[in-house]
Amino acid sequence: MPAISMFYGIVIYLYFFDDERHKTPHIHAKYQGEISSFSIPDGEILSGRFSTPKARLVQAWIEIHREELMANWDLAVTGAHPFQIEPLR
Repeated sequence: MPAISMFYGIVIYLYFFDDERHKTPHIHAKYQGEISSFSIPDGEILSGRFSTPKARLVQAWIEIHREELMANWDLAVTGAHPFQIEPLR
């Protein structure tokens, strides 16, 4: 599970071959013991718990990098290594 970005203490991951459970393209975000999955197409939380301020940061980052995230999703579900994406600044 490669980390593809990190900002404000949040680490963003894409798992290899991870298209079974949620079916929709998604990322995993971790922050101080909180773990959530976020939909790439709409930024909604699919599972897990995340504080509202940190969730909003992740959702803003998804909005900015949606095209890159979809390209990375296509790589990761085939087992290829995704690229790093710029952090939220």
